[in-house]
Amino acid sequence: MFDIERWQEIFETISKNKLRTFLTGISVASGIFILVVLLGIGQGMQNGISIEFQGDAENILYIWTGVTTKEYKGLNPGRQITMRNEDFNYTVAAHEDELEYKSSIYRIWNGIVNFGNESGSYRVEGVMPDYQFLENESILQGRYINEQDLKSSEKYAVIGKKVRDDLFKDGQNPIGEYVQISGINFKVIGVFSDPAGEREESRVFLPLGTAQRVFGGYDEIRNLSFTLKEEENFEAALASSERFSAELESYLKEKHTIAPDDNSAVSINNSLENAKRFYDLMDMIRFFFWGVGICTIIAGIVGVSNIMLIIVKERTKEIGVRKALGAQPISIIGMVLHESIFVTTIAGFAGLIFSLALLEFVGPLIETQYISNPSVNFNVAISTVFILIVAGALAGFFPARRAAKIKPIVALRDE
Repeated sequence: MFDIERWQEIFETISKNKLRTFLTGISVASGIFILVVLLGIGQGMQNGISIEFQGDAENILYIWTGVTTKEYKGLNPGRQITMRNEDFNYTVAAHEDELEYKSSIYRIWNGIVNFGNESGSYRVEGVMPDYQFLENESILQGRYINEQDLKSSEKYAVIGKKVRDDLFKDGQNPIGEYVQISGINFKVIGVFSDPAGEREESRVFLPLGTAQRVFGGYDEIRNLSFTLKEEENFEAALASSERFSAELESYLKEKHTIAPDDNSAVSINNSLENAKRFYDLMDMIRFFFWGVGICTIIAGIVGVSNIMLIIVKERTKEIGVRKALGAQPISIIGMVLHESIFVTTIAGFAGLIFSLALLEFVGPLIETQYISNPSVNFNVAISTVFILIVAGALAGFFPARRAAKIKPIVALRDE
């Protein structure tokens, strides 16, 4: 049953200690506010990182070669290592059961692409059909390169949306038109978009064999790109990708006579390893945010406990009179606990409301490279408030127990 007189007493007591109560409430509210906002920022960072990884397939591996830095088996350092078609073919044959998508890449940087009076410098790459899925690209018009294009070595080109918009004005349909790449005609068969944006859409894709033959690559390739088949969980997928990376690196170093400890000649970028590093960092950041928020809340709870001690001290005579008139210790404890819970409840919900409002209205406006739409799970936020209320009750219990132990005769003599 709701005790109106009890709550009136609480309001009267609080009004006598307005400044102290207000400052304590601010401390408690700021604790909840800071904790919820920090949790929202942590979630926003996780959202931003997830978006960064959406640009490519989630478990993609990129392999490229560089220059040797160590002498090995009589060969001097400084050799440029070049992979060839046989490296790709061997890898596919040796790991056929593990691979999902696969492509080798022959890259031509700063290829001059012309159409009519329009011209631009773009990245031109010879690729295989699976490259569409490795890059998470979507076809807007026409089609992508297929197996028949590889076999026939046709001069076909798939252009990015940015290339189309630059070269084909007034909405002209590029499909079936011919563009010149470094002076050689290629027929446009498709237009693609990429979730990573304009930078990735400023590319032109050719059938791998065609690019090697036309631009003097013979059987050379610049990169290898693979994804592995899906595993039952992240840890299994990470272990599988690390094992594949180690085996491939070992093969390439042995094949091209590279020292096993030469880390510059063969490089492998494993997206799952990158993801694990980011997720580990996020866990540390969230742990730090929780620590800061909880410490702030503890400071507020200590303030509540101190206020209750002061209130008990100031109401010593009143407590003595109550006990002299027959008040039970449990009623004295309840009186103090009511006040403690009231302060923490009002302050906690005030901090929660302000923090959620801030995230709701300001959060969607924050769009940086690694922070996107910061938000917080409402159940987590409301749970922290209820935990705060319980903590407030505990903070008031010790002053309440002290009040309950006051002897009436001592209380009445108190000055």
